Amino acid sequence: MSITRVSIDSDLCIGSSQCVNTAPGVFTQDDDGFGLVIPGKEDGAGDPRVPEAVRACPSRAISVEED
Repeated sequence: MSITRVSIDSDLCIGSSQCVNTAPGVFTQDDDGFGLVIPGKEDGAGDPRVPEAVRACPSRAISVEED
């Protein structure tokens, strides 16, 4: 299986930075410190650390769709 889409629910994100710390090539933060998927990296960019970022998110704000 491969990742087809990664997203962050902005209503759930608490700005813990775990996604950015775990997979900085896929995630970034907005000016308020909340997580965002880097534009163009919505497919996970082949980064094997994306599943770990999902597990590390304390608010479970990251979702991953797989094919």
